Amino acid sequence: MEKQPSLAGKLWLVGAGPGDPELLTLRAARLLASADLVVHDGLVGAGVLALIPPHVERISVAKQRSRHTMKQDLINALIVREAQSGKQVVRLKGGDPFIFGRGGEELDAARTAGIAVEVVPGITAAAGCAAQAGLPLTHREDASAVSFVAGQCKDLSDQDWSGLAGHGRTLVIYMGLATAHAIADKLIADGVSPGLPVAVIERGTTADARVVRTLLTDLGDLVAREAVQSPALIVVGMVAARADALDCLGAPGIAEQIRDFT
Repeated sequence: MEKQPSLAGKLWLVGAGPGDPELLTLRAARLLASADLVVHDGLVGAGVLALIPPHVERISVAKQRSRHTMKQDLINALIVREAQSGKQVVRLKGGDPFIFGRGGEELDAARTAGIAVEVVPGITAAAGCAAQAGLPLTHREDASAVSFVAGQCKDLSDQDWSGLAGHGRTLVIYMGLATAHAIADKLIADGVSPGLPVAVIERGTTADARVVRTLLTDLGDLVAREAVQSPALIVVGMVAARADALDCLGAPGIAEQIRDFT
């Protein structure tokens, strides 16, 4: 049974968007200016962090693959404790809090502790980065459905991804760089054509944004060949051929095959 909300402080779970500070919502910007404490992820862009006033306390809980500044249960305890102490706490998360952001876990922790909590949505990376790249996730000719999956799932080979990519569908993969070879093998094993176009969006919406394209069978080699860095999204589907992108000329013939889709 949930406790009654605490009158001491409050928690906001706030989406910071995909990186560009101009894509931050007005409500999020207002909350950053009025918070007592901002607890932020490593994927929150420097431009967004620059909007936090100097007097506002901030704590980074940045996470990287296999290395965590703070484990999730400790983050939950931190934000609950700080709100219980009377602070107005903003938990600032890249993209949207509820799209692969563990916002649901933090919401549950706050509710269980009786902390008043609100969620402020943000532009998720899939929508923001794809739009900047000129890549429509849906298109009347190419895709009427979109799926989001995490590429760092345990036992990836045991996941059922059949039907998530292919004719009329777009698949967006978060956190998939380290497992790009396995992702391509998995999708092909589940029936996706090896020749389906793929776009990889690196550091989307930032000044360093880059988009490269290839075919599904070449995905793992592309990531290595182009030295793609995190954060990055992988988009699989016919719409990937529409991206404003650099063709991957290091793989003979692939650029020409991609152009055949456009």
